[in-house]
Amino acid sequence: MGLSGRDIRGKLDLIVAGMTGLRDDGRFHEPNLDGSAGDYISFDSWEWPQGVGLYGLVRLWQFTGRDDLKRLIEDWYAARLSAGLPTLNVNTTAPMLALSVLWKETGDSRWKQPLDQWASRVLAEMGRTEEGAFEHHVSDKVNDKELWDDTLYMVALFLASYGQASGRPELGDEAARQFLVHARYLADTKSGLWFHGWTFEGRHNFAQARWARGNAWITAGILDLFDLAEMAKPVKQYLLGVLVAQVNALLPLQAKSGAWRTLLDDPSSYEEISATAGIGYGLLKGYRLGLGTPEWKVAGLKAVQAVLDNIDENGTVLNVSYGTRMGHDLQFYRDIPIQPTGYGQALSILCLSEALQHMEKEEQAA
Repeated sequence: MGLSGRDIRGKLDLIVAGMTGLRDDGRFHEPNLDGSAGDYISFDSWEWPQGVGLYGLVRLWQFTGRDDLKRLIEDWYAARLSAGLPTLNVNTTAPMLALSVLWKETGDSRWKQPLDQWASRVLAEMGRTEEGAFEHHVSDKVNDKELWDDTLYMVALFLASYGQASGRPELGDEAARQFLVHARYLADTKSGLWFHGWTFEGRHNFAQARWARGNAWITAGILDLFDLAEMAKPVKQYLLGVLVAQVNALLPLQAKSGAWRTLLDDPSSYEEISATAGIGYGLLKGYRLGLGTPEWKVAGLKAVQAVLDNIDENGTVLNVSYGTRMGHDLQFYRDIPIQPTGYGQALSILCLSEALQHMEKEEQAA
């Protein structure tokens, strides 16, 4: 790759600055169901892009031990909790994942009650489909009877993380159940890739879109699940098989640039960097954990280069597709606009942090 650990650290500093500087410029008007304004871009908003962003930050803090990152994360949560939490749904659960990791690491009593209460409310109040899966209800739309890839990253990982940290096994059991039921309906047994969604209303996978970021939530999410909580051996073995099948399908679809396209199997769709970062992170992490082959590492490092090539001088990660609703035809995905977002920054942080671990190990061995 021609880059050192020092170079990667510099890029990570830039991306953090780029994320905290994100502001909603009014380009997208998406009011919430309760009448409040939806803000899926600004760093200070409590929503799913910011939730994924904070997870990237807390993982970077764990890896580097930087006190400035810890203060940034703690100040964000203190301010948001003081202002009051939003309505519970799939996407507003996303910020709880990073908070659970923060609480596990610090034991700070400020975070225990909101985590405990939110986890209990998820079990009791979250809408469910047949077979007990969480319906993808979000702040601006109720998606009845629908399963989306995103739900696993936004909700199930929080339940796994907090359940493990707090000694509440029922939360980890629920996380496992969600991964298993979603895999049943979203994993394409023919290709190994995942479809974006499934509806029990008509029982179909909508456009049968093998959408890149949805697949990235799975590549990264299964490995993060194993990292965040202990899973029963049959569950882990089953999900590992699902992951290997997915990666086997992803590897030949990687573009020469190292990126993946927003529709993975559609050469006419654009290369998308948040998905590339998420998949690259998963490949490198899987290889480091001994779960993947050397081909995983090679492809993961190519993805790292694609991410680096899409970071501007202000630390903004470019060529990230905006939040994507469920598409009923494939053209819908080709037309999703490009917009810098917290999840684009965060998935890049995860990818580069994982690359840094590989790079520093190699440098130490040299």
